Amino acid sequence: MLGVCLLFVGIVLINNGLCRLNNVNGKSTAVMNIFTGGLSLIINVIALVQGHYYAAGTGLLFGFTYLFVAINSIYGLDAKPFAWFSTFVAINAVVFGTLEGVMGNQFLNITPDWRWAAIWYLWAILWGTAYVEDILHINLGKFVPRLQVFEGLVTAWIPGVLLLIGQW
Repeated sequence: MLGVCLLFVGIVLINNGLCRLNNVNGKSTAVMNIFTGGLSLIINVIALVQGHYYAAGTGLLFGFTYLFVAINSIYGLDAKPFAWFSTFVAINAVVFGTLEGVMGNQFLNITPDWRWAAIWYLWAILWGTAYVEDILHINLGKFVPRLQVFEGLVTAWIPGVLLLIGQW
């Protein structure tokens, strides 16, 4: 199920980045965020019911991120609550990157894999940009949308495809 989620996380990140670079209305970008957030929610609730708590917990961070982005875009809400949520997620991404990429965990059946450390740490940077822009009020300009496109390709779409075809 991770490959399926990552495939859609990849396209939503690419879409969000390209739409921001091209000044597309936020309400228009909300559609793909709803699809991806909803899919992630469904997949991770199934994982939760099956007792895969770690996978569900980490996956729901993504689902709620995209649903939060969609709702904020549709209703034009204050971005600060999303920025605080993103800060929480960024901190957790550092923890999960260290756990999955460096330390491993026998209880969770996780063997250290540097690729997951790199992916989680890159995600932490992206989630952290919400804090920088919306709490510290530092305009990062085109850095964030370009990072979204890059991370959509490198941290989500490519790993998702590799997982789907059994090459990861």
